[in-house]
Amino acid sequence: MSNVDGAWDCVVKSPMGDQPFVLTVKSAGDRFSGSASGALGSLEIPDGMVEGDTIKWSMSVKAPFPTTVRCQASVSGDRIEGDVIAGIFGTFPVTGVRMPA
Repeated sequence: MSNVDGAWDCVVKSPMGDQPFVLTVKSAGDRFSGSASGALGSLEIPDGMVEGDTIKWSMSVKAPFPTTVRCQASVSGDRIEGDVIAGIFGTFPVTGVRMPA
């Protein structure tokens, strides 16, 4: 199991308030699959990338505005920290902690 694998209890700090979600990551070499599940539903992540302790992925969200968000986060132990880039809407910090297996 890679250091990035697992379920992560995450929060995006956005202008609309905290946006909690659970990120699941299952790596295979330099790729990962998984999902992001929160109040607005669940989105599959088919094209995740792994670079050491850093993961990168993108998702097409429908609400509150249709857009593609690009995400990057670094894992340090049981913590994850990074950014969500939501196109013209800006860049927002994301943090999280690994959930127990």
